[in-house]
Amino acid sequence: MPATKKHPAALPFLFLAEMWERFGFYLILGIFQLYLTDTAKGGWGMDRKTAADIFGTYIAFVYLTPFIGGLLADRIMGYRKSIILGGILMGLGYLGLAVHNLTIFYLSLALICIGNGFFKPNISTLLGNVYNDEAYKANKDLGYNIFYMGINIGAFICNFFAAFLRNTIGWGAAFAAAGVGMFLGVIIFIIGMKHYRHADVLKPAQPEDMPMSSILAQVFLPAIAVGVAGWFIPGNIFGSDSTDAFIFACLPIIYFFANLLRKASKQDKRPVAALLAIFAVSIMFWAVFKQNGTALTTWAQYYTDREAPKAIEKPMEKLYLVEKIANEQDSVTAYDKEFRVIRDANGQPVKLWGKNPYFSNVAPADMPAEGTTVNLINTELFQSINPFFVVVLTPLVIMFFVWLRKKDKEPSTPKKIAWGLLISAFSTFMMVAAVYVCSNGEIKASPWWLIGCYGVITVGELFLSPMGLSLVSKLSPARLTSLMMGGWFLATSIGNKLSGILATLWDEYDNKANYFLVNFLLLGIAAAIIFMMLRWLNVIFKENVK
Repeated sequence: MPATKKHPAALPFLFLAEMWERFGFYLILGIFQLYLTDTAKGGWGMDRKTAADIFGTYIAFVYLTPFIGGLLADRIMGYRKSIILGGILMGLGYLGLAVHNLTIFYLSLALICIGNGFFKPNISTLLGNVYNDEAYKANKDLGYNIFYMGINIGAFICNFFAAFLRNTIGWGAAFAAAGVGMFLGVIIFIIGMKHYRHADVLKPAQPEDMPMSSILAQVFLPAIAVGVAGWFIPGNIFGSDSTDAFIFACLPIIYFFANLLRKASKQDKRPVAALLAIFAVSIMFWAVFKQNGTALTTWAQYYTDREAPKAIEKPMEKLYLVEKIANEQDSVTAYDKEFRVIRDANGQPVKLWGKNPYFSNVAPADMPAEGTTVNLINTELFQSINPFFVVVLTPLVIMFFVWLRKKDKEPSTPKKIAWGLLISAFSTFMMVAAVYVCSNGEIKASPWWLIGCYGVITVGELFLSPMGLSLVSKLSPARLTSLMMGGWFLATSIGNKLSGILATLWDEYDNKANYFLVNFLLLGIAAAIIFMMLRWLNVIFKENVK
């Protein structure tokens, strides 16, 4: 391979495959809570607490299964077969969501969770492997940044497809589009196979490694057994049956990683310990970040001024990217002052003669005239703000680090992660300010508060998330790379579930500023911990990364 090339030929194929996979994944996340709580256009009409619990459990299991998929790829299947299998399962799951049947809905979510377990850790690992050639090794961090930009191009465009399809056809069409995107990603991956066949090498197990039979008996089966037990035990220990089941199921897997550290060779012990420490701290980032699909979606839906500006109203109307609502008396679902659906004794939404709840907190001076039809920007389009910033800011972040590298001042990968946590913590202050400016939801908040929040946390994300993937690839013992990638996603999974738990508490906070201050506290503590560990982490990083 010519040493003058900065990136391997595999990068564009992996970039595009991941882009289309994330197109489907984030399309689902953008409309998930909206679909579950919708009472007017064919959704499930669930209360927001139930929807947040299901959302948190779903994205938790989506990122828990990579532990299994990474292990099977490392030991048995290889990366290419795992990625293709995972993509097909996810595509089928997305198509299944288009069917309005609750049993099929949950089965489809299960297919997506299993499929992501095979796809997500292994395409990230395969990318790291193609950068292990000496010609490309120095650009691995940049490669992961570019790869991460592909993820977010998919995440950006998907919400426009979702808005168009659900406005013109319905929820089912939006879910079907996610499946089409996933299968397109699989096709692109297969076309580029020759460029990463050489990087798909099984790692032989070492004497100190736990055999697959033992992992099955000591990890997988116990995880399933205690997860089922957690679901069916009387009452709720952690707030809901799904939360109990998830936390119980995680315990054997956490034990596995603790045992992996205990039995690791002297050479492997320190890098494994460093990775596990970073995994633990990163949980808080995901707990806050993944509230974009729950608490921040609620904020966008009911607390944010979504009326389309005149300058873009007509183009968006022609593209069917706006919802039309009328400021007039009509038979509507009843909501309380917290925008929760009011239900009767049988659990059915109460209908009353009134106005769309969106008008409940419009400032009097901004209230449209009686009978006026208003174009509101679809709520899910706010989910494109974060990936938009990722696409725009990624080149700037890359140039910033390249500039620091030339001056020999580029921070280590662990230090980048530490700064990412700290920057993310300050994003929550944007929402605290928004709460005070809109008098705790009594009037609509400007969308610029939400845009600002996403902008700040995106900078933190670019310092943390792609760097986490890169760190796992650099620091993991070679035969454990995909397994440790599964550990990174396990931490993401736990954080995602915690995000759902936090979102179920939204309605418990009379002052929403306190809700966002709790998020700041979680991220601030995590940042302080990793800065205190930084010297130890940097020593291990220098010892093991050449």
